[in-house]
Amino acid sequence: MIQIFDTHTHLNVEEFEGRIEEELALAKEMGVTRMNVVGFDRPTIERALDLAERYEQVYATIGWHPTEAASYTDEVEQFLRERLTHEKVIALGEIGLDYHWMTASKEVQEQVFRRQIVLAKEVDLPFVVHTRDALEDTYAIIKSEGVGPRGGIMHSYSGSLEMAERFIELGMTISFSGVVTFKKALDIQEAALHLPLDKILVETDAPYLAPVPKRGKENRTAYTRYVVEKIAELRSLSVEEVASRTYANAQELFGLKD
Repeated sequence: MIQIFDTHTHLNVEEFEGRIEEELALAKEMGVTRMNVVGFDRPTIERALDLAERYEQVYATIGWHPTEAASYTDEVEQFLRERLTHEKVIALGEIGLDYHWMTASKEVQEQVFRRQIVLAKEVDLPFVVHTRDALEDTYAIIKSEGVGPRGGIMHSYSGSLEMAERFIELGMTISFSGVVTFKKALDIQEAALHLPLDKILVETDAPYLAPVPKRGKENRTAYTRYVVEKIAELRSLSVEEVASRTYANAQELFGLKD
């Protein structure tokens, strides 16, 4: 049986309210047997933890998103610290820089990013990075802070092969979303083709970034299957091999067992 690990989904947002059983059933049908639900503010963090407690195949990652950086305080950090000890929390995130929305200054985003990298290492968890229009600054901050033994993930990677290799040298793993299936995403496809297979993961970022053939529609965690299929096609490998290798990579990174 094929097993796929969706390493980044948002089943905790309003769009999926009342539909969790349906989403998990479709995911299973398409071979997606484990998923990491990412919380990025108080309501989505609590919802991610609730889903992880209710469903065996669901895990949680919690952190303060860069678009929320202006509201990060010592009290928020304590809120995170208390919940990062939950047995089904497997990473801290998503954290990073977002220069597209700029809801907080670059300086504030950088400070919050650095604080959470430090926190991830303190609690011995990998960290998950969101970066938008800010790859070079993201790289510089991760390099200066250091990744730590548990590593980290470049979520929904959208840069070049050369940049991905630089992140891997720091100790990061590269995660591909549905964007890798887009016709014009040639840089991302080149990275998915050439990076070492033990350094890549797959994800949806559902309900956002639906892959071809569902592009333009609501994304679903089940559609990680299409990401796996695209990477298999690019690398001339079987879908089973890409699924198996990326699943094993996720298990190892998150410290999970079957």
